[in-house]
Amino acid sequence: MDVILGYVDEFRHMKFRKIILQIVSLAIVVGSALSIWKSLQVVSFSESPVVVVLSGSMEPAYYRGDILFLTFLNKPFEVGDVIVYKIKDQDIPIVHRVLQIQQKSDDPLDQLILTKGDNNQVDDRALYPRKQMWLERSDIMGKIEGVLPYVGYITILLNDYPSLKFVMIGLMSLFVLTAKDPQS
Repeated sequence: MDVILGYVDEFRHMKFRKIILQIVSLAIVVGSALSIWKSLQVVSFSESPVVVVLSGSMEPAYYRGDILFLTFLNKPFEVGDVIVYKIKDQDIPIVHRVLQIQQKSDDPLDQLILTKGDNNQVDDRALYPRKQMWLERSDIMGKIEGVLPYVGYITILLNDYPSLKFVMIGLMSLFVLTAKDPQS
């Protein structure tokens, strides 16, 4: 606690120009993170190029806390692909494997898709909205192309304990705002 009070005391004794410099530095860090996210969206053609596995439904292929990298290329899905889909009016995307595909038309991208978690006993029809038996391309966020095991576990902790999120954001902001200027 003394460390935090020391940072707060140091912040109070900063000159106005240095405070503005630290705020600009914080804005650059935030802007850089947003730029990286947007760049990933452009490169992967996915609205959400990175997701974290939140449940054990895909074990042993993917575990809770794994970070998954997605692409949404203009090509048909195949049985066995692991995709991420989002149901209308649901906040959390679902990571499951393609179990069956039906072609709706001659267009190879016009597919109806049935999914299932590797660790689940039955397909996902119970997860889909009422009277919806298949996923359409518009429900899908992307196909898994890569994984970083367990690195996303911090995201799970931040979602499970919302107060931890505010503490971490506050501490990171405080550290950036009170960072020593190497030139002084």
